[in-house]
Amino acid sequence: MPFHGVLPERRYLFKPEPLSDIGVNDKEAWRLNPKHRHIYNKLELALWQGLMAAPSETAPAKLGIEPEQQVFVKPIRNLAGMSLNARTLAARDVPREPGSFWCTQLMGQQTSSDCFVQDGKPVWFAHTQAACKKNKNRPVYWEIGVDLPENEIIIRKFLDAQLSDYTGLLNVEIIDGYIIEAHLRGSNAFFDFYGQQFIPTWVRLMDENQYESLSPIPGGVVYSVFSDIPLAIDIHDWPYNDVSIQFDNVTPDRLCILRGQDLQRTSDAAKFVQDKIINA
Repeated sequence: MPFHGVLPERRYLFKPEPLSDIGVNDKEAWRLNPKHRHIYNKLELALWQGLMAAPSETAPAKLGIEPEQQVFVKPIRNLAGMSLNARTLAARDVPREPGSFWCTQLMGQQTSSDCFVQDGKPVWFAHTQAACKKNKNRPVYWEIGVDLPENEIIIRKFLDAQLSDYTGLLNVEIIDGYIIEAHLRGSNAFFDFYGQQFIPTWVRLMDENQYESLSPIPGGVVYSVFSDIPLAIDIHDWPYNDVSIQFDNVTPDRLCILRGQDLQRTSDAAKFVQDKIINA
């Protein structure tokens, strides 16, 4: 199938199928884009932006970082997603962990931007803002369709420097004006809110190098319910008709993903699931 890496429960979204091979997750996007896969190196991405960073085998003290200063530690490459093994530590506690790096801790608002790119130039943006509430450094929910013109300036600069001949979908996560991660695919979890023409537009861009303008993105919310306790919910008893529920069989400690148009209603649905966990 030309769309590679689609979860079975998400397959219904990906129509029509393209003639081109398109990666939907990072593993497949990395495999199918050998010329541009360098952007998955988060250490080099941090250094390119002027952040203080080094492999974990290089002690922060060697670069003048005070022992008590907080730094961010995470894998140099992570094709599994969900901030795997990412955490904040005091500089003195950074482990000599092969394959990981440390960098300046960024404290501001986290955002995620999907972008159609044609020959290195952005032609469409969809911006999403993360909740301040986190679970293991993962935002509990994302608000979709926010206006972030400052992100577009950052992404244009990034494309000019790193992906000047790329055509396809790009996702960029930003904190404090710095790109923390870039992906040669979009945020699959948000595609439900992008409209019926989103996938056909993506297919035509890849197959014909033609882009047709898309309508603005309406608002929406994607909410993750995290727990280490397995839980079975009878979908027929689901009381929130305006909030969809997708069970997560991939992320070990995420029970489900909720999608709704209204934050309060989606939060209420999440509380319903969480109450089921407590009372199980």
